[in-house]
Amino acid sequence: MPEKPMLQTIAYLMVQVCRAHRNQASVVLAELGLHTGQEILLMHLWENDGLIQSELALLMEVEPPTLTKMLHRMEKVRLLERRRDEQDARSYRIYLTDKGRALFEPVTHVWNVQENRILTDLTLEEQLLFRRLLLQVRSNLT
Repeated sequence: MPEKPMLQTIAYLMVQVCRAHRNQASVVLAELGLHTGQEILLMHLWENDGLIQSELALLMEVEPPTLTKMLHRMEKVRLLERRRDEQDARSYRIYLTDKGRALFEPVTHVWNVQENRILTDLTLEEQLLFRRLLLQVRSNLT
C-alpha cells in the first residue's frame, strides 16, 4: 500500500481538529482570565482538590517544570495555592481558592458548548462510535 501524502493523513487531520478546538476554546477561556490548559488543571482539582504536585503532573501528562510554571501563574492570580504536604515536606499539595472554585460553572459551560459544537450533525449512534474510536486511538498512543 503506497504511503499517503502527510497532509492527507488521519494524524494530520487530528492535529487540525485539536488546533481548531484549542483556538476556539482559548478565546472564551481568555475572557475568564484563563490560558488554554489551565482549565484542565482546574478540572483535576475540582475532582480531587489537594493533589500532590507530582500526581497532578502525571494526570495532566506534562513535565513537572511545565506544571510548576502553570502553577506559579495561577497562584499569582489567586486561583490556587500550594501548601507543603504534612506527610512529606518535600512535596506540595495544590488547593483551589474560592476564586478557582468559582470558575467551575463558567468553564463547564465553555466545555459543554465545545462538546455540542463538536457533535453537531452526528447521530447518537455516531457520537457513541466516535467516542469509542477516540478511546481506542488514545489507547494506541499511550
